[in-house]
Amino acid sequence: MSPILLPRRKFLGLGAVGLGAAALAFSGRLADVPSFEDLIGNAQYLTYGAQRLLGRNALAREFSAKDISPDFKVNGTHRPDTPEYEALLAENFANWRLIVDGLTVNRLSLSLADLHALPQRTQITRHDCVEGWSAIGQWQGAPLAEILKRAAPLPAARFVLFHCADFYERADDGTGQYYESIDLVDAFHPQTILAHSLNGAPLSVGHGAPARLRVERQLGYKQAKYVMRIELVERIDGFGRGKGGFWPDRGYEWYAGI
Repeated sequence: MSPILLPRRKFLGLGAVGLGAAALAFSGRLADVPSFEDLIGNAQYLTYGAQRLLGRNALAREFSAKDISPDFKVNGTHRPDTPEYEALLAENFANWRLIVDGLTVNRLSLSLADLHALPQRTQITRHDCVEGWSAIGQWQGAPLAEILKRAAPLPAARFVLFHCADFYERADDGTGQYYESIDLVDAFHPQTILAHSLNGAPLSVGHGAPARLRVERQLGYKQAKYVMRIELVERIDGFGRGKGGFWPDRGYEWYAGI
């Protein structure tokens, strides 16, 4: 029997349909969340489906030490403008505590020393900013999975919210505080870490001291800095303006896969 040949355009179209179906099949229990309904018909939904189709543990590219960029620009906030953050900074974060709560069996309160005492991961990856620049850096920190295992998510938990110390703008509706969210698949990904060091040194204030998220398969604005609290939730539409993050609330994609 002769093979059936499809024109390239039709093949790509069928591929897109297949990825969309895979995304819908994978998301399953997420379909009742309004933020995910909004993704249907959006290009980011195909990206989401494509990455899930590749596998939960498909890795972002890692580089060697010789590839590290001589300059690593600061993205987003350069310094949180709050008395609370200034007080933590003045004490070199001795009194900083990472709260992990929400839909968990165990509520955690971790010091910076506790974060360092957890199993660590070091990775050299590329940060791709939506503004068009990129840089390669070496990040070290605790895998988010290690933190979440200790908190023990409840069955209803579907998303992880990151509450941050910086107010990116003073919005009248109270939504100016920076926050981000990812789903549990990305939260348990081996390259998703809560980083405390960049290029072998503690994070600078500009780069998110004392701890920032690194979720390496997504764009730079997903890498929340100045993380103060991690909250496990069932839905993301009840926070900020309902789109799952400070920039998604303002029109950016919630799933910023690369």
